[in-house]
Amino acid sequence: LRALGNVRIPGAAEQSIRPYKSSEQYLYAMKEDLAEWLKELYGLDIEAGTFATALETGAALCAHANNVTRAAAELARARPERARCLRLPAAGVTCNPAAQPGTFQARDNVSNFIRWCRKEMGIKEVLMFETEDLVLRKNEKNFVLCLLEVARRASRFGMSAPTLVQMEEEIEEELRRELDLPPGEAPLLRPPRCTCPVQFPMIKMSEGKYRVGDSSTLIFVRILRSHVMVRVGGGWDTLEHYLDKHDPCRCTSLCECPQSPRGH
Repeated sequence: LRALGNVRIPGAAEQSIRPYKSSEQYLYAMKEDLAEWLKELYGLDIEAGTFATALETGAALCAHANNVTRAAAELARARPERARCLRLPAAGVTCNPAAQPGTFQARDNVSNFIRWCRKEMGIKEVLMFETEDLVLRKNEKNFVLCLLEVARRASRFGMSAPTLVQMEEEIEEELRRELDLPPGEAPLLRPPRCTCPVQFPMIKMSEGKYRVGDSSTLIFVRILRSHVMVRVGGGWDTLEHYLDKHDPCRCTSLCECPQSPRGH
């Protein structure tokens, strides 16, 4: 991450942001990351633009669930002391690998995967999706979030993880190492074309870590292919969308923007 705000970010934000609304960027970034990960794992013909289409029969989802279950069993045999600290899936799923899109067999596959996520992996309801969300594209966001959470948990069993999960682990390790924040530096991030009397600051606290606005909120910034990603709390967002939601100068009437005394 070379620069932010008024200084250009070479290739990172501009390439992928322009074709999409700010609110769609983070979802596209997650699909792109998950698609590359699934392609590497299983050789699937899948891209961000064909993400749901490539998975709608549920066959790849069920195969992945069974691989996660096998990885958990191997962990339990090899490292029982670590396995006792984790929730491990005890059973896999039945699957019809020849199911065609839109058929009852495909819906059964997806339903079996969903049931496995709830029962065996204990995925929270807020991250779960329903069969129609994938088959009829009703809620692609929850489908993506559920897959990311499964990948996050499976990485604890020794399975390879998407880049986003790897970055999460790096950030968590950094937080474990650092008890006190280093002194802040001069503001690095300022929204472009800002005319507010008091500009919305993003102050660099350390490499890849910033304090935003007038609060003590910390965010972690990472580059994910052509996206500038922000991790705050337990989730991910793109920098563009994050600023659209929090910087009063950039918020529109459709944004959930905190109230601020700043003028525009």
